[in-house]
Amino acid sequence: MGVGVLDKAELRGSRRFVAGPIVIPALVVLMACLTGFCARAVGAKSCDRAVAANLPADHPAAHLAAAEKTPAHEATQNPTTHADDDPAAADKWRTVRMRVTAYCPCAKCCGKYADNITASGHRIQPGDVFVAADKRFPFGTKMIIEGYADSQPVEVLDRGGAIRGNKLDAFFHTHKEALKWGVRYINVKVLVD
Repeated sequence: MGVGVLDKAELRGSRRFVAGPIVIPALVVLMACLTGFCARAVGAKSCDRAVAANLPADHPAAHLAAAEKTPAHEATQNPTTHADDDPAAADKWRTVRMRVTAYCPCAKCCGKYADNITASGHRIQPGDVFVAADKRFPFGTKMIIEGYADSQPVEVLDRGGAIRGNKLDAFFHTHKEALKWGVRYINVKVLVD
């Protein structure tokens, strides 16, 4: 067994954790990921690549750091409009990594606010798709969330007590659909005015 590598039996039998040369850099990068600095610090496109950039060259995940980077215009481009077609469209969308959870209008999800009216005053109708977001995103802000609403733009129409910072709550009509969505960490495109 290599230094810094523990199997399940060792973890069960020990309360102490002896960190090795691979674990320490990974833990430092993990802490940076939680604060949002890791990808910028190593010039990586994602946290996975930032972690990989700090691994020894012979580590199985080290190849992530050498992966090709996406051109900058692809990260901010409106997915339904190509930059060649409309030069102004390229700078309208910005990509933000977000924690996207789901909710429905039931009492379990909304508590005393389970009245089919959102914080913006929108009365929920069959077929509605929208998100609850932090106050820094004004009502009506358009977002594209991969895998939600056929990846079409949806509006911010609601708020939530636990929805702060880079967190979103995607609306579903049933509790079963909301549970199926679960918790996802997704690059969300936000329309910038």
